[in-house]
Amino acid sequence: LDFRERSQCPKELPTEKGKRDRITVGMAVDSSDLEDENKPYSEYRRNDYHPSTIEYDKMRFEGFDKSKKQKKGQEPPVPHHPKQITKELSDLEDHGVCLSFGKLRVGRSFKEQAGRGVFSTTHIQKGETILTSPLLAIKRDDFTIYKSDPEQKFVRDVVDKSTIVGYELLLNYAFGHSDSPMLLVPSAPLANFINHGGPSVGEKPKSNSANVFVRWPEEGSKAAQLFGWAYTNGFGDKYQDFDPTTSYEHNPWLKMHPIDVMERSGKLVFEYVALRDIHNNEEILIDYGPLWENAWNSFSTVHPYARSGYFRHSIGVPPNLYPPNWLHVSDKYEIKEIKDFESNPLKPGEVLPLTWAHNGKPVSSKYAYAVGLPEGFSDKFLKYSEEIGVVDLYNKLLAEQEGYHLPSDGFAVYKPGHLVSNQTAIGQVERDMEFFAHRYHSDQFNFNMVSIVRY
Repeated sequence: LDFRERSQCPKELPTEKGKRDRITVGMAVDSSDLEDENKPYSEYRRNDYHPSTIEYDKMRFEGFDKSKKQKKGQEPPVPHHPKQITKELSDLEDHGVCLSFGKLRVGRSFKEQAGRGVFSTTHIQKGETILTSPLLAIKRDDFTIYKSDPEQKFVRDVVDKSTIVGYELLLNYAFGHSDSPMLLVPSAPLANFINHGGPSVGEKPKSNSANVFVRWPEEGSKAAQLFGWAYTNGFGDKYQDFDPTTSYEHNPWLKMHPIDVMERSGKLVFEYVALRDIHNNEEILIDYGPLWENAWNSFSTVHPYARSGYFRHSIGVPPNLYPPNWLHVSDKYEIKEIKDFESNPLKPGEVLPLTWAHNGKPVSSKYAYAVGLPEGFSDKFLKYSEEIGVVDLYNKLLAEQEGYHLPSDGFAVYKPGHLVSNQTAIGQVERDMEFFAHRYHSDQFNFNMVSIVRY
């Protein structure tokens, strides 16, 4: 960056404040505030952390397990105590995966405007894996910085998705396909220092072209085994310790929808493999792809003072690295259409579970169903809500009448029956019913909504 860009770079864009505000009011979860057992696997953990020990502590100290007739304080058979899951160094050597094989270093890149780069410290043979990197799977839209209004007073700091301010710096280190909603960010040491070298020109040494490419782990390799185990131990599943005698599914993430892959961020991996023999002190380069190269050429030819912003572009993946089921799909959670209700409505009392469109799995273990109701039920329910004062309460909250103003994400409990002008028209039960009112924000609207439910 030139001096002007460095000196005028804002410490925090309005959108970043908006993101933090959305976190503090409960629209999202800041993982740094979560308890250890709830942190995502992409977070750094203390050295003695293990999912098994967390479950162990819960079983031991939270009481009696009726299904196993286990008494409080009794040693549960599984999961194990931290002492039992401590591994020997020999076990790590036999079954662990070395992220960097000690043949690389960071230094000043030979490429113009590239900054630092990665160099070999010894001779590397063609086909040798030089780096193995876990991957953070992130929604493409999460790299976008949208406009927001930090002075907004009526509602919370709303992000205006119709206006893009810029893109996160992390985008420059993410791998992706232009037709996929998911980007992959390597998290291994050295991985993000590897610069662009353009298409490989064969066996010619020190040609300033790509001498390394990325691929998924080969079947039967240590990386395939270890991350096949880690990935299938999804969040919420009972923890199973790694078993070297078990043949785990090979690269299971390739069969799943991007939404499911992003839920297991940090549990997939790819390898950096030498395209040819690499000599000592040769810079390690990969091909960022034609889209990246065209974008960089367009950006670099513009004078720094004339540029509209900073360079932001993801790294292209090799052909066929992304499977077809990762392409041309949505990253939004959508409920699968069950049936044509207009021509074939549900019978009263008929129940059908709701499932996700992207994977066919149930939306929830309970409460997520389509239920057939008697004809005219909605009209009767609306009439009843009007009679007991719920509709009147809803209108007062929307209009923010005196005594009925809720702050953003605020809530209160009301007795709408007391609003009914003719108290003799309703019974004592209706007069004393309490309703929970919550003012919340929806991504579909730039103002707050109100929900009212029976308390």
